[in-house]
Amino acid sequence: MHSETRDGPASSAFDGDALTITYIGGGSREWAPKFVQDMALSDLHGEVRLYDINYEGAQRTARFGNWVQDRARATADWTYEAYRDRDAALDGADAVITSTQFDPAETFVHDLDIPKEYGIYGAVAATIGPGGIFRAMRTIPLYREFAAAIREHCPDAWVFNFTNPVHFVTRALYDEYPDINAVGLCHEVLGTREHLAALATEHLDMDASRADVDVNVKGINHYTWVDEATCKGVDLWPVLEEAADADHATRTFTAADLADVSPFVDNQQVTWELFRRFGLFPAAGDRHLVEYATWFLSGGKERLDRWGVKRTGSDYRAKHWSPAESDQTTDVEAWLHGDADFELTESDELFADMLEALAGGDPVVANVNLPNTGQISDIEDGAVVETNALVRSGEVRPLAAGGFPRPVRSQIRTHVDTIETVIEAARTGDVDLAFQGFLNDPQVRTLQTEDARDLFAALAAAESEYLDEWDLAGSATLAETDAF
Repeated sequence: MHSETRDGPASSAFDGDALTITYIGGGSREWAPKFVQDMALSDLHGEVRLYDINYEGAQRTARFGNWVQDRARATADWTYEAYRDRDAALDGADAVITSTQFDPAETFVHDLDIPKEYGIYGAVAATIGPGGIFRAMRTIPLYREFAAAIREHCPDAWVFNFTNPVHFVTRALYDEYPDINAVGLCHEVLGTREHLAALATEHLDMDASRADVDVNVKGINHYTWVDEATCKGVDLWPVLEEAADADHATRTFTAADLADVSPFVDNQQVTWELFRRFGLFPAAGDRHLVEYATWFLSGGKERLDRWGVKRTGSDYRAKHWSPAESDQTTDVEAWLHGDADFELTESDELFADMLEALAGGDPVVANVNLPNTGQISDIEDGAVVETNALVRSGEVRPLAAGGFPRPVRSQIRTHVDTIETVIEAARTGDVDLAFQGFLNDPQVRTLQTEDARDLFAALAAAESEYLDEWDLAGSATLAETDAF
């Protein structure tokens, strides 16, 4: 694998004897239950402080966390407590988790529906594109607040960000507090390693798992690429080149094929097409790749269906948020009340392994999002990029991953320029500068500039309640429209 970069982030002392973890967004119904179970099965112990503007949600997680500690399989010793005050929850913390989201029924649905009115048929709208950019504009000011509070109350804490868009959000943390020890985490690369393990099992007659696969990964979150892959030391590139033209990699789909499947389905047809065209293997799910590789969005739903990508609709997002309607959300209350069977199991995430390594346990290599200090050679320094990193006692050190072939590099740089422009605009709430970043996005480039302006204004009007830190009233761009 590639060597370490010369300038990693500052290391931070990390007392693994008894840890204090602050969870901002601790009322999460999806990731918090996974976190609780991973902590119960870890080699660590301490206290978890749960902060959420939905205090009842944080209380629910606290009840669940303390209940899980009484399960027979629990090996660790953790106590959970809900906090009403964020600063009190942060005071003296060793580690901070951020995992938050605004009400999708008031935000996310607009990110999906309004661009569709302008012919932009995004698949997820969570990371980039018009919806992803507005998600970033809502979220960046809040995370600047978080970074400032961390600087004041626990400046040496390790911060683990799970909130999308991961690259915007992690960049905002560093923009506010350059000395923060923050990493952005995402499991998409782990899914790619699972995919590669399955290929090794099928084509090389191996009994392979994700842990057997090593990859050199590089890019930005949800648009990462692999240019080296091995399984138990065996080069997988010949396998990929052979598999790229096989039936499983050249399928086509219709709307009927996707009618009854989850929006999270990954048929990997976009992955294989990008591999055939550019010679690197994408390391994210197809539904995320098409947000960046916008060729697959051209032609609307029918063309997106053709590649086996099922669009995440606004109706699904709204129901997914509602406990009464969702069939996707982990039902903690049912476990607590004995209405559903509970089995204490580890998640597929690497957070617990990373925390153990930071506390002095076995080192691990994990994909992380960090400011570029040379780990990607041809992307500007400071931009948040995703590569492998060596995680060991008190340190997360990114590993040098090299650069890109020119055609892929130009794609990455375009998105980096959009991200950096919006980050700069957020410092002063400059809406017109943010619009310049919006115009630069490849999805938006399909529109005339005036239509792009109207789309931008329509999104801003629909989500204005969540854009308090932006100078909407002083924007010349918005003043040109009827929306304001």
